[in-house]
Amino acid sequence: MENKTSSSNFIKHIVTEDLKAGKHDEIVTRFPPEPNGYLHIGHAKSIVLNFEIADEFNGRTNLRFDDTNPLKEDVEFVESIKEDVKWLGFDWDGLFFASNYFDEMYQRAVLLIKKGMAYVEDLSQEEIRALRGTLKEPGKESPSRSRSVEENLDLFEKMKNGDFQNGEKVLRAKIDMASPNINLRDPVIYRIAHTTHHNTGDEWCIYPMYAFAHPIEDAIEGVTHSICTLEFEDQRPLYDWIVEHCEMEATPRQYEFARLNLTNTVMSKRKLKQLVDENLVDGWDDPRMPTISGLRRKGYTPESIRNFCREIGVARAFSTVDSQMLEHFIREDLKLKAPRTMGVLRPLKVVITNYPEGEVEWLDAEINPENPEMGSRKIPFSREIYVEQEDFMEDPPKKYFRLFPGNEVRLKHAYFIKCEEFIKDEDGNVVELRCTYDPETKSGTGFTGRKVKGTLHWVEATNAKQAEFRLYEPLILEEEGDEGVEEKSFLDNVNPNSLQILKGYVEENMAHAKPQDKFQFFRHGYFNVDPKHTTREQLVFNQIVSLKSSFKL
Repeated sequence: MENKTSSSNFIKHIVTEDLKAGKHDEIVTRFPPEPNGYLHIGHAKSIVLNFEIADEFNGRTNLRFDDTNPLKEDVEFVESIKEDVKWLGFDWDGLFFASNYFDEMYQRAVLLIKKGMAYVEDLSQEEIRALRGTLKEPGKESPSRSRSVEENLDLFEKMKNGDFQNGEKVLRAKIDMASPNINLRDPVIYRIAHTTHHNTGDEWCIYPMYAFAHPIEDAIEGVTHSICTLEFEDQRPLYDWIVEHCEMEATPRQYEFARLNLTNTVMSKRKLKQLVDENLVDGWDDPRMPTISGLRRKGYTPESIRNFCREIGVARAFSTVDSQMLEHFIREDLKLKAPRTMGVLRPLKVVITNYPEGEVEWLDAEINPENPEMGSRKIPFSREIYVEQEDFMEDPPKKYFRLFPGNEVRLKHAYFIKCEEFIKDEDGNVVELRCTYDPETKSGTGFTGRKVKGTLHWVEATNAKQAEFRLYEPLILEEEGDEGVEEKSFLDNVNPNSLQILKGYVEENMAHAKPQDKFQFFRHGYFNVDPKHTTREQLVFNQIVSLKSSFKL
């Protein structure tokens, strides 16, 4: 794949200088997701960064699953992550699991115990937290801290053998309870979890903590640049401590960049999972979700996401990106690719009274005016058509140029029609228009007579195919705050109108549309054929994005 890494970012500068200084013979990066949920657009930024940095410098990138917490992990998440990375256009050089290294991690923990740098703790999680101290006050040492090496080795082996219950014991690194960095105040590095692991089954009942496992994994794989987001910056001293005192042969280095934050978007897997678990969305791949699978189902292309990630760049300063910027890139990608067609989302029937009954005429229309090489298509026209309900008003205001009694408009790709009368139902709703057409005004014949100000899209009624249209608003009404936002506040911001389902019609040639086919519907925007709910009997279209935006790069 062509490398399009942004011309400059601080990570790229670090890599360049390291190579100049001869620190590395080969650059090795990794993308290390935890398989406890689906990837989201923030992960896409990390994927693009890690894979394209290595690619630019002829290095390697590993896909590695940090599967150290079997209570939250599942094979479903593993497979979805692999699918997302592939779909984005990247191939990993190595596929690894943290669980592949559990034996070595255990031996490294034993090494720390033998060196007097780790001990088995009896205190509960709450008691450990109470002794941890604050940013202004040092922590207090646990009574377990003074245990002998021999006792710690014996207790840790019993932990491994399943002699204790969940939460009864943990293993802590012995570092410095007075450290100004709370992460160094004897952090827990192993805990007990009597549960089946997706990869190792019931082989283990103790599992390393992420902060202990991650640097060991990087070192085993020879990762040169361990790139992560800024929330891990305070853990870098612990990362370095583990690499040093576990006596790893390789010495990876951790570098942090600002994570992606989008307006009106949840960027927390925990909160995304809550939306799924409480059935507030249609699964992890709901088109309202910022997951890669949700964006794919909505109709985003891998090219648009990669281009978006490149454009926002890599920096250390915290910032929030306008979600309209992501929409800009899918518009740019689809404007030359997506066939044009017409769909009526809120149908109003029109009978053209002077058009011959039973006759169907086939008209020419360009597939994509911005890309003439895509050719043309044929669309039917007859006495009965559908237009949008909003395209008629009985008593219109000034500067309303669509249909109203006595007014004439152009039908896209067809003729001028004039509204002569309308029919209402018992409730007073307009249910049908009676119009006449001018056969001399056929589109494409060079007609240069009178002008009209309104052009409407439409669908021929007798050949039209029924369709469902799903329109989306942001799932979150306000900008998502920090991770510490209360759950109640988070759920209060969920937009009850984020999904609107409409029943309408599309052109007859859409009967052959396949899941994930993308189209531009005149006036309505870009739509994707939903791969989850579309059937032979029912087409379902997800609106990807509207046609226009005020956003500018």
